Amino acid sequence: MASLEVVRSELADVHKDTRLNLSAVLESTTLTPEQRWGTAVACAFAARNERLKEAMLNEAKTALGEKSGPVIEDARAAASLMAMNNVFYRFRHMVGKESYATKRAGLRMNRLAQVLTNKVDFELVCLAVSAINGCEMCIQNHEKVVLDGGLTEDHVHDAVRIASVIHAAAVGLES
Repeated sequence: MASLEVVRSELADVHKDTRLNLSAVLESTTLTPEQRWGTAVACAFAARNERLKEAMLNEAKTALGEKSGPVIEDARAAASLMAMNNVFYRFRHMVGKESYATKRAGLRMNRLAQVLTNKVDFELVCLAVSAINGCEMCIQNHEKVVLDGGLTEDHVHDAVRIASVIHAAAVGLES
């Protein structure tokens, strides 16, 4: 079982900044532990690096204890749903034709309404994954729901910082 420290040590010296940032962003004081680890796990899934994903899962289980189950399940769901939605809605935005925007998506997204933790935290995690996947429309929509749900721009900022560093770590581990 990979630990975060083992994964960090696997990052070459050229990735020293990422190695240091990987610890720093996970010490956020703005996010709750559930928000922090839900974001980290979902982003590790989205970044598609097995060692990083395993390490984040292990760290989340250790950090959250009994609370880890629902947080991890929501993180997995968010990563999967955003993998689908970010491609679909990014296409709609990028192609820029009204004709596509009026077509029914026809994609099942029931899990968005059936979260195990809470809706605002789930949306925050979806926003972070959408940042990795580069979907402007999804980022804007999730950010609005998160802010309307009572979180702040600082919460959004910290979640996206986690996403950026998780993504960088995955790239660093592959290079």
